[in-house]
Amino acid sequence: MLKKSIFLLIPLFFLVSFKPKEKIHTVIMNTKFGPMKILLYNGTPKHRDNFMKLTNEHFYDSLLFHRVIKNFMIQGGDPDSKHAKPGQMLGGGDVGYRVDAEFNTLLFHKKGVLAAARDENPTKASSGCQFYIVQGKKFTDSDLDNIEKQTGRKMSAEQREIYKTIGGTPHLDMGYTVYGEVIEGINVLDSIAAVKTDKTDRPLDDVRIISMKQGKDFKPKKVKK
Repeated sequence: MLKKSIFLLIPLFFLVSFKPKEKIHTVIMNTKFGPMKILLYNGTPKHRDNFMKLTNEHFYDSLLFHRVIKNFMIQGGDPDSKHAKPGQMLGGGDVGYRVDAEFNTLLFHKKGVLAAARDENPTKASSGCQFYIVQGKKFTDSDLDNIEKQTGRKMSAEQREIYKTIGGTPHLDMGYTVYGEVIEGINVLDSIAAVKTDKTDRPLDDVRIISMKQGKDFKPKKVKK
């Protein structure tokens, strides 16, 4: 059910960073496993506005989650998937433009985040429509130490704690733009990630975005110290 919430995943400093009168935008994504409510970050305005534009145009309605990898992520947004035949290779469809990368060290690949897929372009600009939602896995301190050595990026104490207790995909940080997160319906993400897939990671039984619509805007609550 939609009421299952993971608001605790939103870092305290992130909510505080919103301006008092600044609206926070959400979208509701409906699937056969139930709905997910997704909060869009104001710190990534280009991606936020593009995602809302496509949502309000009903672009995502009936598209598939065409790439699903358990303990990693679920990917959708390929327009070619709407009428795809069984076994058809997917992932190459797009809208003809990219969105400039909007990297922020405070926005990272914890479980439940919404991020933009992209090709291997030099500026790491995002696909205009394809996205993924992170399931990921939990990491140990040793795992995170190795990732820091491999990437040359230092994680904050809070990020390390979240990767150890909630999970995610830390090796993707600062390589793909993170621009939102699931705040209700995280069980739906887990259900989709658990489906059986073929050798190209496409679900054997189609998992479709039945519909997507803009949710109610809200303002951040003041945090008492």
